[in-house]
Amino acid sequence: MSFDWGTVTHITKVDPAKEFPDDASVLGDTDAVIVGGSDGVTEENCLAAIDRIRAAFPNLPLFQEPNSSDHVSKETIEAVDYLLVPAVYNGDKGNFVGKHVEFFTEIGAKPDEMIGSSVPLVGGLVASKGREVVAELAEKVVGEGYVIQNLDSKAAAETNVETTFTPEEVAGAALATESFYQFPVFYIEYSGTYGGPEDVAAAAQYLDDTALVYGGGIERRQQVDEILDAGADAVMVGDCFHEDTERYRQTIPAR
Repeated sequence: MSFDWGTVTHITKVDPAKEFPDDASVLGDTDAVIVGGSDGVTEENCLAAIDRIRAAFPNLPLFQEPNSSDHVSKETIEAVDYLLVPAVYNGDKGNFVGKHVEFFTEIGAKPDEMIGSSVPLVGGLVASKGREVVAELAEKVVGEGYVIQNLDSKAAAETNVETTFTPEEVAGAALATESFYQFPVFYIEYSGTYGGPEDVAAAAQYLDDTALVYGGGIERRQQVDEILDAGADAVMVGDCFHEDTERYRQTIPAR
């Protein structure tokens, strides 16, 4: 993956099923945008959000984080820089190995949509030309080590997370992310609740090449500073972008 995570300290998560704020120009202050969400997400509204952001900020790094292959199309893949595919360590098998196999199975099974042309299928597998093109598209796919730490969140319900990790287990997941899975991103999600710096500090000691991202309950600069000081490379902010522009501005780190 060629993206330089060292340039990122603030990431905005844009839910395509939610309304944009009246002043979406505030995205000019973030370092990267991820488009994705849970309820009401479709390929169509993902593409609409992606196109709107790309048109306004053509040089802003833009990711899609699909929950399902149904959210992905040839158009969305071409419009974004990368696809983030989470591997939820404390979820069920379907949201780790199962999700990834399903994701690539769906992409391989619908080459006309992914590639935009008719490609022969042999025994359910994409034939030579199709494999090459799908492989090229797959270069945009970024594995993302993921720990969900709020059991009351929609994310926990969707991924069947029943137990949060201790700081020691978060550290272990971080170590596995970099040294075993070699994912470029490790994400600690508290999903609407501020979890503080403890998990971040536990994970940071094991990450040299993998970017450490924290998300959840970030609403003011003090929290941003606390998380970054604990060792995170970036914070992710979502709800307040849609709900309160002024509060969102308070999450932008000092430059």
